Amino acid sequence: MASMKNIFLPDRYVNQVVPTNGFTTLLTFLTSAAMAFLIVFSLAMSFAADRLAQSWSDSLANSATLRVSAPLADLESQTEAALNVLSNTKGIASFRLLKVEEQQALLEPWFGPKVPISNLPMPRLISIEEDENGYDRVGLKLRLAAEVPSAVLDDHTRWREPLVKAAYRIWFLGWLSIGLVFFIVISMMSLVTRAALSSNKKVIEVLRLVGATDQYIAAAFVRKFALRAFFGSMLGAFGASMTLFLLPSEADQTVILAGLRLEGFEWSWLIFVPLSFFVFTFLTARIASLSILRSLT
Repeated sequence: MASMKNIFLPDRYVNQVVPTNGFTTLLTFLTSAAMAFLIVFSLAMSFAADRLAQSWSDSLANSATLRVSAPLADLESQTEAALNVLSNTKGIASFRLLKVEEQQALLEPWFGPKVPISNLPMPRLISIEEDENGYDRVGLKLRLAAEVPSAVLDDHTRWREPLVKAAYRIWFLGWLSIGLVFFIVISMMSLVTRAALSSNKKVIEVLRLVGATDQYIAAAFVRKFALRAFFGSMLGAFGASMTLFLLPSEADQTVILAGLRLEGFEWSWLIFVPLSFFVFTFLTARIASLSILRSLT
């Protein structure tokens, strides 16, 4: 309890135990700032990937496309037959025959605006939206095979699953990066604590001669490192938040990195990051300092 009191309550005697200068203090501050900056960006990437996966899953889950490919002489009749099958299928909320101009606009990014797409033998595309109950895909495919042999039903399953899987892999990599960053922070704090105690070995010997316990000495070092890590991580989180705030939102789909910024409740993680740095630094520095002090006896 005494060590916790020394951490959270100002004690000028405890503060004077550890020298105020030294590279370990600056190293703790700068490393915490840099690591917090990376953690916030990893969080933003993970949240953006999760939103993207949910968006892809929702947008493609209840939709399908019916492609009618037939000779030009039979294309209109085959299209009418396909529309008739869809109108008599339960579970389909709506369907729409895409205009030729819409199909050309879909192919323009691949062929370019100057390619005469209108001269190509274009199939007819029908966009399908299912209701909340869904439709019998197997039954629909069998009816189309019997009545419209040239029709091919694509329920977007082969497109949705790889996209969602890729987005969730990015989400996993983001959290894996956060775990690796905290591992680096813990390793760094162990090394910094060891270096600080070793460089102040004479001070520790004098403190022991005047009756200071290892818990008192450790509290002095732990307080210093924990507060430096907290303020450094606050600076890094603030810098990352300003950078993310300047990025385009999800509404602007014409810019690279659109949607990478945090949204809504996700901004509250900016408070959690410095607090987690303080906790991890406190625990790591305390364990390391007590272990090293025992070895210095």
